[in-house]
Amino acid sequence: MSVKEWPVAERPREKLQLQGAQFLSDAELLAVLLGSGRQGQDVVTFARKLLHHFNGIGPLLVASREQLLECDGIGPARVNQLQVVMELSRRYLKWQLERTDGFTEPSLVKDFLTAKLRHQSRELFVLLLLDSQHRLLHYEELFQGTINAAPVYPREVIKLVMKHNAAAVILAHNHPSGVAEPSQADQRVTERVKKALNLIDVSLLDHFVIGAGAPISFAERGLL
Repeated sequence: MSVKEWPVAERPREKLQLQGAQFLSDAELLAVLLGSGRQGQDVVTFARKLLHHFNGIGPLLVASREQLLECDGIGPARVNQLQVVMELSRRYLKWQLERTDGFTEPSLVKDFLTAKLRHQSRELFVLLLLDSQHRLLHYEELFQGTINAAPVYPREVIKLVMKHNAAAVILAHNHPSGVAEPSQADQRVTERVKKALNLIDVSLLDHFVIGAGAPISFAERGLL
């Protein structure tokens, strides 16, 4: 049966108009985005199968172009749709953080870093440079590779801080293995960077580790 033959209140587009997006399931939202299903399969069923295949909306939205194109019914145009949605969400979070009160809400910082780092297949070490009001000035991917294998040179951090006239810094890196627990190497690097920043009166506010679960905050753990 086509979605057009469903009761009006059960059709995703009509439900969106009548009740609002917050009342739609993940499958219904995805169905509205996709617009149509594939041969022999209505769009809601198709959306449910995609969500099942990727194990949820998050993994679907961060999937690579190659992974998406492996799915029947997904072509270049639909890949573009999904990737645009993810990029818009990242830019919205960045905008939120650039507002005056952005970094007074740790959950926004965690959401932003999760969107940036969780889907990465390689380890990235990044800096968030902030002004005196803790607004985001600049996001910098400092290096790729494990902290043990790729040294973090405090002078490179200082150079970026001076270039952007930052007043505070947040560090972050991801663990592609999914385990976000900070390692001893993570703690050593954090201490080195903190000591270097102290010499120029710049605060290290936090160091986040992004894995498969909730981000780990050094500040919340008392590790700073």
